[in-house]
Amino acid sequence: MAKQIGILLFPDVEELDALGPWEVLSFWTRTFPADGYEVRTFSRDGGEIACAKGLTVRSGHSFADVPELDVLLHPGGQGTRPMLRDAEHLAWVREQRAAVPLLTSVCTGSLVFAAAGLLAGRPATTHWRSLELLAELEPTARVRPDDRFVDDGDLVTAAGISAGIDMALHLVSRLAGVERAREVRRGIQYDPRPPI
Repeated sequence: MAKQIGILLFPDVEELDALGPWEVLSFWTRTFPADGYEVRTFSRDGGEIACAKGLTVRSGHSFADVPELDVLLHPGGQGTRPMLRDAEHLAWVREQRAAVPLLTSVCTGSLVFAAAGLLAGRPATTHWRSLELLAELEPTARVRPDDRFVDDGDLVTAAGISAGIDMALHLVSRLAGVERAREVRRGIQYDPRPPI
């Protein structure tokens, strides 16, 4: 059976936080199925999700029917702010820590990890505007403000928004090798050269 990568969706999720990694990971898993991974989206109740900038997407699964995950990706966005005080969601995140071998976040998804107690004493990053809040939520975290992503073994955090693409390519490299990640990067024609 294929190993499962799940991208969490929730109201007011930042579109590129979820869809940037989705593009990388779905291109990989569909183009190279023999690598043994599948990627899927899920949300608490399944169904449609209204994202931060107005895009509506449909999650493939709910918490109740998502397959057992090998990798969990928690995006960020304004929808993470209520989660920082949502005892039920934070308990769910802690349950995932106990069950899922590799947790990842993009942007302010790492704030949720911090609020759940997962970043104590660990290196991490987040969106540049939320670096101070990350340090407030978990004073022992070793915040890395200049890193696009931070790989700390069983937990990977990415900086803001587009950094999720870099982090997802790093995951492909970890899970299937550097050459495969290069093939995926070429396949999606990701070669950032900002025009300004």
